[in-house]
Amino acid sequence: MLTNTESLDARFADIDIWPLESAVEAMLEGQMAALTSLKSQTGAIALAATAAAERLTRGGRLAYAGAGTSGRVAAQDGVELGPTFGWPPERMVYFIAGGMAALSQSVEGAEDDAATARAAVIAAGLGPDDVLIGVAASGRTPFTVAALDAARAAGALTISLANNAATPLLLAADHPILAETGSEVIAGSTRMQAGTAQKAVLNMLSTAIMLRLGRVYRGQMVDMIISNAKLQKRAQIMVRDLAACSEAVAITSLEAAQNNIRLAILIALGRTRANAEALLAAQNGDLRAALNQEKSCPD
Repeated sequence: MLTNTESLDARFADIDIWPLESAVEAMLEGQMAALTSLKSQTGAIALAATAAAERLTRGGRLAYAGAGTSGRVAAQDGVELGPTFGWPPERMVYFIAGGMAALSQSVEGAEDDAATARAAVIAAGLGPDDVLIGVAASGRTPFTVAALDAARAAGALTISLANNAATPLLLAADHPILAETGSEVIAGSTRMQAGTAQKAVLNMLSTAIMLRLGRVYRGQMVDMIISNAKLQKRAQIMVRDLAACSEAVAITSLEAAQNNIRLAILIALGRTRANAEALLAAQNGDLRAALNQEKSCPD
């Protein structure tokens, strides 16, 4: 039985002979409709992010599970959390059907291998402090459903994202998120509308988690990894503006903090590195909380 994302939309049955600009316009309309479909899910995303942040505050890991396009979209979201929010690689786990090699090439039949998914989750030792996000356009991919089932049985928080309602993946999770994008412009090509909606949901979900974990301050990425000259300059400006100090002080503070932006801001405000580290540690790394604590308990 075909799901909504796999069925043919009669409006596009002859798209292969349309003028190409008209075909592209139809694709764009599909992408826009995919994003519109998410309006009803903002509450669900916020609830999932709040629950996830609570687990991760206890030191847990963030994991992603998926197959094919959905697995690649999920993995991309996870990979970007390191440079953007300083999320440690040792607190990231991936369960991708066919293994990580499947991110760059198709591994046939891997999405049906539920036993491998269950074994991988057990081997990773997921537990009550961990969070697993499972993504599948159809909502019924055996690999992803099995990963979610195994994680939930181990006590991990489970979040699912699917593009079809009332499917096993949504029923298997503590926090289901439905991106109901319907038929694709090209039947079954879920890299189109479904993939766009998945990417948008994951962007919002993971960013909301990082907001709740205090890895954003005043709308800025105060935990980003400084990996090039452009980001070094951005960090200097960030420290200068957030600490209301001179550029020279911002530069020396970043040097003293070994490019840890949160530490550099506290150092620029007059803290020693040791004091800044202790202050952040007491607040689970939350810069805003650390700054509030500093105001209420001056040296």
